[in-house]
Formats: sequence, structure tokens, C-alpha cells
Amino acid sequence: MEQIQGLALQQTLSPQMQQSLHILQAPLMELRQLVAAELQTNPVLEEEIREVPPEDREERSRDGGALSDEWNEYFAQRATAEPWTAEALERRQHFFDSQTKSLSLQQHVLEQIGSSDLPAGDRGIAMVIIGNIDDRGYLRATDEEIAAQAGCAPEKAGRVVDVVQGLDPAGVCARTLAECLLIQLRRSGRPNGLESRIVQHYLEDLARRKLPEIARELRVPVAEVQKAAESIARLEPKPGRPFATEDELTIIPDVIVERDGADYLVSLNNDDVPSLRVGDGYKDMLSQTGSNREVRDYLRDKIRGGRFFIKCIQQRQQTLLNIAREIIERQREFFDSGPAHLRPMTMSKVAQAAGVHETTVSRAVSGKYMATPRGLFELKYFFTSGYTTAEGESVSNESVRQAIAEIVRVEDTKHPLSDQDIVAMLAERGLPIARRTVAKYREQLGIRPSHLRKSF
Repeated sequence: MEQIQGLALQQTLSPQMQQSLHILQAPLMELRQLVAAELQTNPVLEEEIREVPPEDREERSRDGGALSDEWNEYFAQRATAEPWTAEALERRQHFFDSQTKSLSLQQHVLEQIGSSDLPAGDRGIAMVIIGNIDDRGYLRATDEEIAAQAGCAPEKAGRVVDVVQGLDPAGVCARTLAECLLIQLRRSGRPNGLESRIVQHYLEDLARRKLPEIARELRVPVAEVQKAAESIARLEPKPGRPFATEDELTIIPDVIVERDGADYLVSLNNDDVPSLRVGDGYKDMLSQTGSNREVRDYLRDKIRGGRFFIKCIQQRQQTLLNIAREIIERQREFFDSGPAHLRPMTMSKVAQAAGVHETTVSRAVSGKYMATPRGLFELKYFFTSGYTTAEGESVSNESVRQAIAEIVRVEDTKHPLSDQDIVAMLAERGLPIARRTVAKYREQLGIRPSHLRKSF
């Protein structure tokens, strides 16, 4: 081994280029965070207040004047009113304290324990049990583990588990799906019915829709097994689902498409993009620094960086607008008639028409959404490969998926179509699709195989 010194050419991205690509790829909410961070680190940048058109200004003035009159009248009334009394303050505080808050599953079960006649010693065990219930409502601890945490005998822990299983919602504190369903069946007065026997012994076969085999084993008609399966399907496999709290995801579209007669108008959501400028005061300060070279270099560097940042945002907006217009032009049938008419479109074709590189299009559409008269769509949704029909017409993958969904929707549930049957029906429509492709699209659509879609 030895060290050898040599010269080599290597391409690297400058910090300015990296910043430009980051701004191009950033969705709208992330772009707002980047602008806010740049305003904090670069003192020469300031947010420019957009001027309101005269007609909008007059309309807002009229609305604002009426609102101002209402507020003035309200405050005039408050000024003549008596000061807050202790009773009024108490009612006000009670109002704020009584605001509804969503309870978690664990809190809901704890409230029932608190209002029950369970002995004080067992309540501590019940709290340990509730602490081991997950958000789905299932108990994730054995009697021995609960006993070790609560300091009691496993037999006593098991008895308290039975008590918690009798609380609301039905099925809570079960350890398995079968136990969860059996608790609900017992609660509804069907502890020994056909449904209970199926859940106890043939739950896996039921999941695979092997109804004839279950009927043969239980020596009952298939129609009764079908009816029992429908009854089981109405049970709740996740008792904690009604108490689940999911964070709401807010999507702000970068592009807005509006219909104007027979045409479509494309615009950018500039309301959420702050308008920046370099403050005039810093430009004057640069010319007045005199011989202080350090201050002059600092200001020059900040002004140059601020101007480049503003230019990157402008390039991002213009690139995104050009791509959106090209999407509207190429996917006109989609906007007129719906997803079944989505056309094949690649990023390379859009990049060529927009005058940019294919990677620029990929970065520009990443994580961004378009609000259209047909709903909110991710920009990547419009880029899809396709197939060529027997007549030489190009159709997109989404069109094929929609065709499969329509075929399955109108099929006879007693004789559901297999993937090969769907292949044959698509071939009759001029779509030569392989069976494995149909299976892949069927899974993407959440459609079960034919033997699981069969009803008896």
C-alpha cells in the first residue's frame, strides 16, 4: 500500500446551487419555514407588503367599516356595563373548564373503574391492567406480568382482567382477536351460537372465506355460515378505534386550477409565499460605510445572498407554473372527463416542453399538490406510464386501474371473476395486460382475490 498524489477533476455543487435545489424541492409549508429562517439570519431582507388592488381595497373598506361599527357599538355597550362580579367570573371559568376534550381509551376505562364498586385493593391492579392496554384496545401483558407489576397473585390479576373485560367498549382488554370477538358475542347474548363456534375454531378459515369447508365441519348449511360470517363482520376487531386520535394533516396546494368556461386557468398559491426585498436602508448604508472595509464586506455579502435567495424563489415559482401549464395541456381529457381518461405522461416529455432538465421536473413536483375542480391531487399523480391499445391509442396505468375497479364492481359476487377472467375482459376492450399486472393493480386498489370476494 502506498499514498500517491494526483490531480483529478470532480464536479461539486456550490452552496448557492444546493440552496437553489432545496428551495425548488420544498413544498409550500416548508418554503415558508425557509423564508422565515432566512429573514432571521439575513438582516438586509425584509418582507414586502403586497398592495391591494383599488377595487379590493374599496370592498374591504366597506366590509371593514361595517365590522368596525359593530365593534364600536359592542365596546360602547361594554363601557356602560357593570364590572365583572365574582359570580360572573366563576361562570366564565366554568365555561372554559367545561370545554369538551376527547378522552383516550385508557381514560375512558379508568373513569368506569372509578365509578364502580371494585374494592380499593383491586383498583390498583385494574390501573396496572389499563396501563398495559394498547390504543387498539388489546391487553399486552400476561397475568404473571401484571401480578409482578401490581404485587399480587396471578390468579387475582386474572380475576381483575375479567372485570375490566366487562367494561365499555365491548371487547376491550382482550389478548387476541378471537377473544375480542367472543366478548362482544357474549355481550350481545350469543355466547353459544354458530358465530361463537366459528370464532373459536375456524377464524382462520373464515378469513380465507372457506365457507363450504366450515359448513361441512359444523354440519350446517352454507347459507347459515354465510349469515354468521356477515354477523361476525359487523363486530369491532379494534375496540379502541373510536378513541383513536389522529393528527390532522394540512395540505396547502402550490398550484390552483380553476375552470373558466371551456378553458382552465392556472395560478400559483402566492398568498402563502412571503414577498421579499432588500431593504433600502442597507443599500444606503453600504454607500456610507466609508473606509470601514469589514462593515462594507459584510453588507455586500448579505445583500448578494439576499438577492440570490429572492431569485431562487422566483425561479421556483416560474418553473412550477410552467410545469403546471404543461400538465393541464397534456391532461385536458382528465380535467374534462375524470381519472379514467388520464393519459400517459413522462417527466422527460414535460421537461423538454418546459425547457428544463428532467431532474428539475422531478424536484419541482416532489411533495407538491394541485387543487383542481376534480379535487386535490399530488403533482406526481399526473406522471404515469401506460399501454398501447389494439387501436394504437395510449392509455395510462390509472385508466387500467379504473377499468379493473369497474369490472369488479359490477361482477356477480356469487361467481367473482378471477384475475385471468379480468385479463380476458380487458383484452376484449383492446388492453393487452398480463395477469400478474392485473394482480398488482388489484392489490393497489385494495380488492381481494376472487375466492375471498365470493358470497354464498
